[in-house]
Amino acid sequence: MRSGGRGRPRLRLGDRGLLEPPSPRKRRLLPRVQPLPLLLLALAVGTALLIFWGGWRRWNEELARGREHRAQLIGSLPEAKLRMVVGQLDPQRLWGTFLRPLLIVRTPGSPGNLQVRKFLEATLRALTAGWHVELDPFTASTPLGPVDFGNVVATLDPGASRHLTLACHYDSKLFPPESATFVGATDSAVPCALLLELAQALDLMLSKAKQQAAPVTLQLLFLDGEEALKEWGPKDSLYGSRHLAQLMEAIPHSPGPTRIQAIELFVLLDLLGAPNPTFYSHFPQTIRWFHRLRSIEKRLHRLNLLQSHPQEVMYFQPGEPPGSVEDDHIPFLRRGVPVVHLIATPFPPVWHTPADTEANLHPPTVHNLSRILAVFLAEYLGL
Repeated sequence: MRSGGRGRPRLRLGDRGLLEPPSPRKRRLLPRVQPLPLLLLALAVGTALLIFWGGWRRWNEELARGREHRAQLIGSLPEAKLRMVVGQLDPQRLWGTFLRPLLIVRTPGSPGNLQVRKFLEATLRALTAGWHVELDPFTASTPLGPVDFGNVVATLDPGASRHLTLACHYDSKLFPPESATFVGATDSAVPCALLLELAQALDLMLSKAKQQAAPVTLQLLFLDGEEALKEWGPKDSLYGSRHLAQLMEAIPHSPGPTRIQAIELFVLLDLLGAPNPTFYSHFPQTIRWFHRLRSIEKRLHRLNLLQSHPQEVMYFQPGEPPGSVEDDHIPFLRRGVPVVHLIATPFPPVWHTPADTEANLHPPTVHNLSRILAVFLAEYLGL
């Protein structure tokens, strides 16, 4: 008989006399488990899981419907308001105050990286709108051993239910010590400077929106460790975005389950500042927002508010992108966040070369992009 089976074994002659009194039954140390309570417990757990799943699914469906509804409600700025928004931008401030301090070697864990991180924090904290600035420091295993990283997260109104999130990476690529200095002007000092200029130029308007408790607020992410430290791969790249997306997925946020679900739209800026960039819509889910950027470019051109811009549409191109690009949006995209990826494709000729410097930037393009993005923010947030 198998060990643990029910009943007593059949006795055989010679094993024990038939007249011997039976052995006393051993007492059970545990009471018999009744099947009904177990069934009720399983039913209760299953019901709770079903309720949780149903609530999570309804929340995501409502979130998707809300995004679609908002896209239909958002209108274009009147011309006078549009000109006022563009007039708040200061090209000299963008270049001298925000861009040049970033044009240093800022590889993860280096003194330059820490210097830039502190500069970003100080600049954001100095804005009159009163941003909530957080540092997300962490240490990650890399092919070079443990390295310290730090993301900077700035949220205009943490109490708002939804976020329009603009993101870029502030680290520069690591090259061997004997290589020429690499400061990554397009990759990604210019995107960082653009975000700082937008926050500064729209400071008073954003402050007013915060005071009015607008349901959608602006959030800026400055991510560390986008570049591979040795060779690009799933474990050697996107250090900051991978860490932050996982963290935001675990932090509760009202009214949605977590902070990751509060992101209504994630706009990633990368490889900006070279002349004649072209952008494509990478995701059908957000093509309407790409079309809005394209229409803003057209409108600013017609109003003669763009420089060195001979054609109505130069930047935001129709059609399919040349190919998919792995970048800091990936960890957020995998968690269901809608993404607009503003990356110049094909990449600028100076990409990952020592020539990616201030001297090879095209100031009119940088300032044109700041105008397009400023109008987009003002329309999206209802400023």
